[in-house]
Amino acid sequence: MRWAVIVFPGSNCDDDAVAAITRATGDEVVKVWHQERDLRPYDAIVLPGGFSYGDYLRCGAIARFSPVMAAVRAEAEAGKLVLGICNGFQILTEAGLLPGALVRNHHLQFRCEMAELVVENDRSPFTSLYRRGERVRIPIAHGEGRYIADEAVLDELARAGRIAFTYAADVNGSARRIAGVLNERGNVLGLMPHPERAVAAWMGSEDGLRMFAAIHRAVEEGVHVG
Repeated sequence: MRWAVIVFPGSNCDDDAVAAITRATGDEVVKVWHQERDLRPYDAIVLPGGFSYGDYLRCGAIARFSPVMAAVRAEAEAGKLVLGICNGFQILTEAGLLPGALVRNHHLQFRCEMAELVVENDRSPFTSLYRRGERVRIPIAHGEGRYIADEAVLDELARAGRIAFTYAADVNGSARRIAGVLNERGNVLGLMPHPERAVAAWMGSEDGLRMFAAIHRAVEEGVHVG
């Protein structure tokens, strides 16, 4: 299969994502500049972390208007798997592909540290190689990672099993300690922690490998989402 890792001006985790996907799957991975308008040649799409457009206005607020985002939306609507990591998650919420928003951490500090996550959904194409209730170690690196949404939205996310991961401890003030959410169809995942930085023992964790491996398996097996 072929992966697209979207690169915006200010992305800085694109090479990390390419290396992690290659390590986990051995698949072909292509870095795609944000001005590309056609993502049909790719089987899965990753929006990596970084500081797209310098985080001016709000994180992800300008990147949502990049030409590639129309293609991301089209492929998501066609059922392809889309993963947004950190800034990628912020972009997906700004673009309306995921509910809620990411705002300043409640302590107003940038945090770069290993975080313990709880797997809340093990039935999605992104999480099928984890176990529900399992605790995994995935690092965070964000200053604006506090997830917020209306209570009705939070209730619906919980009811529908669309909360993919929560933080085991409160690291940024996120509502209900949410670390990652799925869209209604289940083929778009956004999460603030960085699975691409947890793929080798020397990194302190290899728990991120299974996320990329799960995506690979879902695509190879032709899993239909939605």
